[in-house]
Amino acid sequence: MKGKITLLILCCLLATSMILSSCGTSSTTTTTTTPPVSTSSTTTTSKTTQTPSTTAASTTQVTTSNASTGNWWDSLGVPQYGGTMVMRINLNPTMFDPYQGDRIPSVEPAWFEKLAADDWTVDPKVFDYRIQFRPSNYVKGFLAESWEFPDPSTIIFHLRKGVHWQDIAPVSGREFVADDVVYHYDRILGIGGGFTKPAPNYAGVFTLGFMKTITAVDKYTVKETWGMPNIELIYESMQVVGANVDLEAKEAVDKWGDLNDWHHAIGTGPFILTDYVSDSSLTLIKNQNYWGYDERYPKNKLPYIDSLKILIIPDTATAMAAMRTGKIDVMEGIQAPQAQSMLKTNPEINQILIPANNANTVDPRNDLKPYSDINVRIAMQKAIDLPTLAKTYYAGNAPPNPSPFTSQYAVGWGFPYSQWPQDLKDQYSYDPAAAKKLLADAGYPNGFTTNLVFDSSGDADLLNILLSSWSAIGIKINVTTLDATSWLAYVTNGKNDGLAMRSSSAWYGSTPGIRQLTQLQPGYGTNWIMVNDPTFTAFYDQALAASTIEQQEAINKAANDRVMRQHYAISLLHPSLYALYQPWLKGYNGQNQAVSGIVTPRLICFYEARFWIDSKLKVSMGK
Repeated sequence: MKGKITLLILCCLLATSMILSSCGTSSTTTTTTTPPVSTSSTTTTSKTTQTPSTTAASTTQVTTSNASTGNWWDSLGVPQYGGTMVMRINLNPTMFDPYQGDRIPSVEPAWFEKLAADDWTVDPKVFDYRIQFRPSNYVKGFLAESWEFPDPSTIIFHLRKGVHWQDIAPVSGREFVADDVVYHYDRILGIGGGFTKPAPNYAGVFTLGFMKTITAVDKYTVKETWGMPNIELIYESMQVVGANVDLEAKEAVDKWGDLNDWHHAIGTGPFILTDYVSDSSLTLIKNQNYWGYDERYPKNKLPYIDSLKILIIPDTATAMAAMRTGKIDVMEGIQAPQAQSMLKTNPEINQILIPANNANTVDPRNDLKPYSDINVRIAMQKAIDLPTLAKTYYAGNAPPNPSPFTSQYAVGWGFPYSQWPQDLKDQYSYDPAAAKKLLADAGYPNGFTTNLVFDSSGDADLLNILLSSWSAIGIKINVTTLDATSWLAYVTNGKNDGLAMRSSSAWYGSTPGIRQLTQLQPGYGTNWIMVNDPTFTAFYDQALAASTIEQQEAINKAANDRVMRQHYAISLLHPSLYALYQPWLKGYNGQNQAVSGIVTPRLICFYEARFWIDSKLKVSMGK
């Protein structure tokens, strides 16, 4: 079947909770007139340690009348060229090569691009991209212009022509072609081209691992065959899930053996990495020969900004201080109390309410005592007054019910609290007396003392509320606080012997479908709570064998019921977080770019190329 027919079917099946604007993968809405483009320049003083090999092309841009196009984005103002955008990440990058895997903090999506991305022309009132999950009908072509499914086990990509690698040796600006796509997946998966085994840190075996072959049909056409006749599986593998889909250049790997050294960063993207200071910052400059144009204003060459500065600030309070003084243009993943504080001190800074990618949980080691006893896990759950927490601490910005495995924002894919049977709701009700009895039944009549490792980028005030709640039933907790990078290494290496808590859950949230069922599989990279449940494991195999979206949704619902009844994690609430951005940053709408617990954008090459800085406004505000 052709791609448009397939997407029409998926549109009907997947998006039951929203009004859709279109269902084609290859269609692009364009404008017929272009607002005038002003040019301005802001230089940075950071040391440059790598430069392109040739002189940059002219930056003169097309200018036309300022007549309204009648499109929804007209209200956003006139795009401008020039300036520097400054953003914050909370983890020091430890990866510059897709071969290292997709679960390690990275900024490589600033220069590496993907086959698919988001649709920049979709009205946020229709779909705003503020949650991490993208229904398949909103997966849009990027380096791939379109695709089609001849059968459920085969996808054929038609690549965009005229895309060139950055003009840096040894690739030196050659055209991006089908062989580049084949090389990447052969290298990551070990399925051809001299590669015989997957990359050692490869974490996507549960999805991409089902790709059997990939071939270049011609210069601009790529054909993939999959071991599972499952279109949903293929679509989930195309989404922006990390480095496994970032495309690197063969010549660079051939010359240096790998791309672990940041000096070897070469991609097709809009930004060129020129400087990296560990635990401090990254500096990227505009790729003057970038292939992309603004889908809203098709005559406007991208990117708009001259440079991108990424500050590495693990501590949220420090980052908030920089935001207050105008040293950062945008911050995401901000808790409600912090946002309220910012509103009092800096009301001029814009705030957008965004559903957190994932719910909050506290994560016990299911394989170790006392947490291997389900009564202990239920007792800790019943010690927490979630409705009061929602009303007081979150000021009503969070549903008052425990968060299911799949969030309420992915309607149709999960098991919302409103559908739970009463016996399951009772297990999550606030009842300290029942909690103490459960502890006694488990052999802890006087409670116990345990350890908790806390991610410093998380919500310390929330942690203190939980500590008080558990102390009331006799559980005393020793807390060790680590920065985000150290915390992730600590728990993924199995060093935690009790509880763990970060800014949000790695499992409970808005990533439905087959991929979510991988996250608590034995051996999976983020399964640091050590779940090993054959019943849950079987849901993954069932989803792979499903032939319809409805069947997969039913399997996901059954998996939700299992997760919630087994209390693998202590379920808290799914609050909305805040994105903060300066008035001079334009085009930004809170488009979700981060993954749970890691403030590291996954589509930085896409969105940051399309944002712009209103330099006059910034100067007028004294910044």
